Amino acid sequence: MLNATLIKKLRDFELDIDLSVNDGEVMVLLGENGSGKSTVLNLLSGLLVPDEGNIILNNIELFSSEKGIFVPPEERNIGYVFQNYALFPHMTVFDNISFGLRMRRIPKNQFNEEVDRFLEDLGIAHVKCERVTNLSGGQRQRVALARALIIRPHLLLLDEPLTALDQSAREKIRLELRTQLVNSNQPSILVTHSLKDARIIGDKVMMLEKGKVIWSGKASDLKSLSTIPDDSAVNFVSEEYISFSGIAID
Repeated sequence: MLNATLIKKLRDFELDIDLSVNDGEVMVLLGENGSGKSTVLNLLSGLLVPDEGNIILNNIELFSSEKGIFVPPEERNIGYVFQNYALFPHMTVFDNISFGLRMRRIPKNQFNEEVDRFLEDLGIAHVKCERVTNLSGGQRQRVALARALIIRPHLLLLDEPLTALDQSAREKIRLELRTQLVNSNQPSILVTHSLKDARIIGDKVMMLEKGKVIWSGKASDLKSLSTIPDDSAVNFVSEEYISFSGIAID
């Protein structure tokens, strides 16, 4: 379980957010570009340091401004799927997925079977020996997810993981991603600006605007939102699109 209070002064505003995500639960962060969504992920992962607050994951303090605690990123056991997937282009699918295990000095004969299971579960066993530069967008997304999950992270962070996919691939992978996240049973946080991604993949949603939470609730409640503050820049223009200050984005 994750509990966090994050305060960070940014260039244009101060981010101030409280998070609580249970095991097997997917929290979705919705908001326009520059609202602080990705900053939240970077603070949780340790790539950025909060000015104030605390991060407690599975009853272990990873950060506390009051106690002077800061656990470095490589010791947090957090999986991170970046928007561009951040795969190693010179490596095969197998080597990309097993990278985290090799960095932990786990012998190859001990993780071969585990990698093969992920390859089968995600439908990419047939490209096991291919370089990732030869893969489709959907295949790369699956490789990035497998690489993040195979280390059995205590927390999984996903930054716009479906943005690079075409519409047909996105429709299919939404459901696959939801299944994988629930079955892996760690708390997960997904950043997106798509209402449909949020409703299908998420359990809970927090909507950010200039670093503040302007709405939170169940993902299913997005179909009938009526509690967005009147002075907010957020408008829902269809079941698929969200508009911030008059700019509609999927």
